[in-house]
Amino acid sequence: MTYASKVLDLAHQVAESQAEPVKQAAGLIVASIRAGGVVNAFGSGHSEAIAMEIAGRAGGLVPSNRLTPRDLVLYGGRPPSVLTPELERDPAIAHEIYGLAPVAPQDVFVLISSSGVNGTVVELATIVKDRGHPLIALTSVRHSSRMTSRHPSGGKLLDLADVVLDNGAPYGDAILDLPGGGSYGAVSTITSALLAQMVVTEAVDELVAMGETPPIYLSANVTGGDEHNRALESRYAGRIRRGS
Repeated sequence: MTYASKVLDLAHQVAESQAEPVKQAAGLIVASIRAGGVVNAFGSGHSEAIAMEIAGRAGGLVPSNRLTPRDLVLYGGRPPSVLTPELERDPAIAHEIYGLAPVAPQDVFVLISSSGVNGTVVELATIVKDRGHPLIALTSVRHSSRMTSRHPSGGKLLDLADVVLDNGAPYGDAILDLPGGGSYGAVSTITSALLAQMVVTEAVDELVAMGETPPIYLSANVTGGDEHNRALESRYAGRIRRGS
């Protein structure tokens, strides 16, 4: 099978198997938004791409924030040299990331990590639950189940979440076998983006069914997009941030 064939097969499997968790996740987001909350999406490394699918994107929800380790520099005054590849394994920075964000009690969190074992994401999940926020985890159950936690508690992201969305990625992420061993062709970003969009669109469908007008971004590259988006963003002044 080609890479495309395998990815399409997996995408179909994920869409079908995760339909119920998607509904549950969307329900948490709808409840938060109707209470004046914001969706806070966190991801580091490649998982940041999935947070970008959820926060500040055309066709997506305006009440949303993207949290990343880069926040330490953008909002916390840390030097750029702090942004090492190993930073995501440090539980301590989770407290800074949470503290720098404009979080309100009614906010919901979506934490994205295919492995779900690094110190920052597990500590952030712990903080989120300790503060009483609903927590949605987007992870690979197969990969995470074979990993040892890098958090001092021994916990994993999927242990802490109210809803777990499984991106279906295999251990190691790649889906094509190399002759003589090894694999290539990563898939988790594709299936995770699918799940992120499934959750957002399900939430929007639920809001529409309730007779509400969902706060949705237009593309900034269509006529009137900037004006539409600025008007909606003004409703959430001080609650959302749009940076690099």
